[in-house]
Amino acid sequence: MKKLITLFISVILLTTIFSGCLGNENEERTLGKLIIAYEIKESSQEIDSNPEMLANYLTEKLNYDVSIFSVDSEGAMIEALRFGNADIAIMDAGSAWIGWQQYDLGVMAADLNVDYRTYYNSNAWVRSDSDVAKAFLDDDPYSDPFALLSGKTSCHTGWLNSVGMLLPMGFLIGHGYANVIGDPNDVETIRNTIYGFFDANSTIPEIGTPYYGHSGALRCLSEEIGDVAFIEENTVEILCNNDQEEENEFWCLEKEEYIGLPAFGQSPSNSVVYNPSLLDYNLTNDITEVLVNMKNDPNAFNILSDILNTPGFEAVNTTSHLGSYSKLISNIPGISSYYTDKYTLNSTLSSSMEKVIIAIKNDTGSDINSQIISDYLHSILGVEVITYEINSEGEIIESLKLGTIDLAILDSPSAAWIAWKEFELVAMAAMQGMDERTHYNTAAYVKMDSNIASAYLDDDLDTNPYSLLEGKISCHSEKMSLAGMVLPVGYLIDEEYIKNINNSKNIEDLNDIILNFFDQNSSIPEKGESYYGNLGALKCLSDHFGDIAFVEEGYLESYCEKEDEEDNLDWCLNSSEYVALPFDIKIPTSTVIYNPENLDVQSRTAILNAFMSLNFEMYLENYSFSGKTHTGCYDISIHVIDEESEKESCGSEILKNMFNSSGVVRVTSQEHLSHFSNLVSNIPGISEYYIEYFKIFEEET
Repeated sequence: MKKLITLFISVILLTTIFSGCLGNENEERTLGKLIIAYEIKESSQEIDSNPEMLANYLTEKLNYDVSIFSVDSEGAMIEALRFGNADIAIMDAGSAWIGWQQYDLGVMAADLNVDYRTYYNSNAWVRSDSDVAKAFLDDDPYSDPFALLSGKTSCHTGWLNSVGMLLPMGFLIGHGYANVIGDPNDVETIRNTIYGFFDANSTIPEIGTPYYGHSGALRCLSEEIGDVAFIEENTVEILCNNDQEEENEFWCLEKEEYIGLPAFGQSPSNSVVYNPSLLDYNLTNDITEVLVNMKNDPNAFNILSDILNTPGFEAVNTTSHLGSYSKLISNIPGISSYYTDKYTLNSTLSSSMEKVIIAIKNDTGSDINSQIISDYLHSILGVEVITYEINSEGEIIESLKLGTIDLAILDSPSAAWIAWKEFELVAMAAMQGMDERTHYNTAAYVKMDSNIASAYLDDDLDTNPYSLLEGKISCHSEKMSLAGMVLPVGYLIDEEYIKNINNSKNIEDLNDIILNFFDQNSSIPEKGESYYGNLGALKCLSDHFGDIAFVEEGYLESYCEKEDEEDNLDWCLNSSEYVALPFDIKIPTSTVIYNPENLDVQSRTAILNAFMSLNFEMYLENYSFSGKTHTGCYDISIHVIDEESEKESCGSEILKNMFNSSGVVRVTSQEHLSHFSNLVSNIPGISEYYIEYFKIFEEET
């Protein structure tokens, strides 16, 4: 069996997170620092197993200053990833799973077993003369060998071992073979569940006893103590099927006397775990690439064999590596709490933080009481939470920069972008729309009878509809509208359809750019003018005044594609006369943003977790369950209905009423805002425009 390798790579960027760390040697940049924390064992004192070899190797390949320090536990690794003190760790399946499920950590790669797979199959082995074996071998689809395990004596490898207990019991519980007996939130319940489904003589051995481990479980089966052994798929082959019979264990039966049932699960190999909220996307790819290429590098052979105890790594994602494991292990009662306690994980705020101050922009005249969200967060965080409703995005940004508030929810993607790019504020989460997306789109419509539509629909790769836009009359919803003007132009510049903007820094040149690329008669209306707004832009196209209309998505469907045509606006064309061009323009939803200089990592993590808990509550009315009707707030994480609290205090209602949202998603600034940034930053003078527009004033130096 492989030793658990406890290693993590922590990324602390001294200045800037780079994209493409393996990239252009001609680019002048500051060297970043990678810290590898490694559990130093006695063997590590030997030259051949010195982890400094790994540090030196990564230094060379990544062009980072890599160093080593020791770490003492899996819990320390998870905490380091959660709170931003480390960015990479190599951990076993259980640690990786709890990190993923509880704290949204991800997996970038997995180490390979001796058979070059990233998992071990988990199998149930029985003796060939058993009724279970016969049911498996009889080719009768109606005889189920797993159902026949009920009442048998089971041989497990040890208490809460993945292959020998957690995976088989997760399978049996999840598929309805076994019922949970006891408290569903207490991991000790699994003991009663085993004895209840199998029989009371089933073995759950401790370290040092004869039937402990994979060899012990197989011995338990072989000596007819038990009827089924839960072990790795290759255990029988390794222990009882060697070429030299004397190399087999003394208690082994003949190989043909063992029958392995179909694998019921996979135990993942060690995972290279990271925090997607904190580790740069490009750097993640670079680290993954280096790890994967080690198996093809002769210079890395000793590092892999002596330090990491693996033939190499394979690039994976979280779901592919841990998904099937998670599906089974999640069925184990109290397993999340068990791991949280085992690793002594901390989900609370630092005691030094006495209160949290949150700003919410509210210029809609809404009478929603913001105290509701304060009370909700207080109930989870255990500290005072103060919520301010502020009408100005600029004031919010200034307050975050000065540290007078701890975090804010910005509705405007432009404000979130300028806060990120100009004032070094950071996104921690995004509010999902009611469609569960964290963005909405710009739509670009042309008429079916246009040459633009023909070029798009003709399936001819040589005809490009975008190249035909030049010289056409464009219909924009309003001056400086994101969906109707700024982002479409940014997109056309980005794709190099619009050229020669002469590095202008004057926002007023945007009009000229439009009129020079499209037609001088293009519509850029201000409020009160013809064709103003999203509907105005559509009308501009429908009236045959313009050739293309840029609007927010959904307007055509809402006003011109009703089931009853009489409900459409009178200027609408037939729906078949509109063609939507595939403009890749995504506009971010509301952003939860903070100042990393003023809000410590532990505190912001706790706050983020509190926001995420909104997702787990939904309000049910007259819901029938187990012969009773319930009305109240249902917590899906603990399966409890609160029938006493007010409806408005339920997570789903807070999201809907306060944020017009269906949920909260963990994000990074890069993840949530980079697409928007790439387009909007093409507009001349846009930063200066937004700083003035939001009335943001930097401190005097």
